[in-house]
Amino acid sequence: MRPGLRAGKRASRLAGPIIGAMLVALATFADAAAQRAIVLEVDGVIGPGMADYVVRTIDAATPRDTGLVVLRLDTPGGLDTSMREIIRAMLASPVPVAVYVAPSGARAASAGAYITYAAGVAAMAPGTNIGAATPIQLGAPSTLPGDRKEGDTKSKGQDTESRKMISDAVAYIQSLAHLHGRNAEWATEAVREAASLPAPEALKQKVIDVIADDVPDLLRKIDGRTAIVAGQARQLTTAGLEVVTVGPDWRTRLLTIITNPNVAYLLMLLGAYGLIFELSNPGAVLPGVVGTISILVALFALNMLPIDYAGAALVLLGIALMVAEVFIGSFGVIGAGGIAAFAIGSIIMFQSNAPGFTLSVSLVIAATAVTAGFLALVLVLLLRSRRRRVVTGSEAMIGAEGETVEWHGDSGRIRIMGEIWKAHAGQPLTPGARIRVVSRKDLVLTVEPM
Repeated sequence: MRPGLRAGKRASRLAGPIIGAMLVALATFADAAAQRAIVLEVDGVIGPGMADYVVRTIDAATPRDTGLVVLRLDTPGGLDTSMREIIRAMLASPVPVAVYVAPSGARAASAGAYITYAAGVAAMAPGTNIGAATPIQLGAPSTLPGDRKEGDTKSKGQDTESRKMISDAVAYIQSLAHLHGRNAEWATEAVREAASLPAPEALKQKVIDVIADDVPDLLRKIDGRTAIVAGQARQLTTAGLEVVTVGPDWRTRLLTIITNPNVAYLLMLLGAYGLIFELSNPGAVLPGVVGTISILVALFALNMLPIDYAGAALVLLGIALMVAEVFIGSFGVIGAGGIAAFAIGSIIMFQSNAPGFTLSVSLVIAATAVTAGFLALVLVLLLRSRRRRVVTGSEAMIGAEGETVEWHGDSGRIRIMGEIWKAHAGQPLTPGARIRVVSRKDLVLTVEPM
């Protein structure tokens, strides 16, 4: 046998064990890389900032590096749109997602109940509660059964709209319950009757899967369970996973701040006043820059919030009317209309009853008072300026004092305001005499002796 053939056979015999060892090493590396559980702190109202934080983190997690995503939940509720964004990300994630209502004293109310039902694993800490999932109609006052009168078509319309919202919410939470094999009947009660349960009752009625003292305890108790992950049943391997907490980053904090209705409202006012000041004083630069940035950030925030655009339009109209009052001078009529439009628009602009997404009434009162005070100050200064003596133009010459330079008969030259003028008087004057201007005709002044 030739030497080349013998070497090739030896190489082929060695290649098998080497490749096998490499595959084992890769599998071991993959297993080691996946030995972590990501914990997200969902603490507070469910809004655009929180949804962005949760969705981005879930989307970034992959089965290669993450064995489980845990949402440690404590929320009074929030916006329906943000809640549905989170649930869509949870249901589509290839990584198992668990919702853990914790710590003790926490709650999964309103939107939190839907998010818990959407989880592959639903867990609660002792001393927590879940429920009160009735949707709140944005912009509509609550109507008690005894408040509606017969023939009240407006109340009937509101009742119809409320029934549509509740029916949609019931169907949604029931679909989540059926997906994960949880109690659909109690879910219906939570929506229709705002029912709530403590952790032991929630476990007993199969609303949740487990009660755990902390995250490591949760990982031990759900190890080996079967959960629905991306629409498929999968057995969980969670024992011994390294717990890694991923907190909100600067982007989430910024979104949370600017999507606060009170902050968005103030940014809108700051932007409007900055642009008005820049247009009335061209070249000031700073007010224009600050105003432009503020109005753009406010528009971004308002686009993410459930607002009444008629209210926003009334606020801007009110500001425009108050500015018009300064230039037109309607003795306060336009200004009063502007203040009224500003106040009414501020009240109806944010009509959401969702926790954390209402506009502070005290802020509206303060903003209206400051705006009205600013208008009053401008009007007072305007009136004072009208009462002052004219200091430019032809009228500024009337009453001005000076002295004669040369005089012949009833006319001559005078010095007034540092200038030499032709003048006329009803009587002879002497050079150096003090005079006062009585009137002006073209370039000739009529004067009188002082």
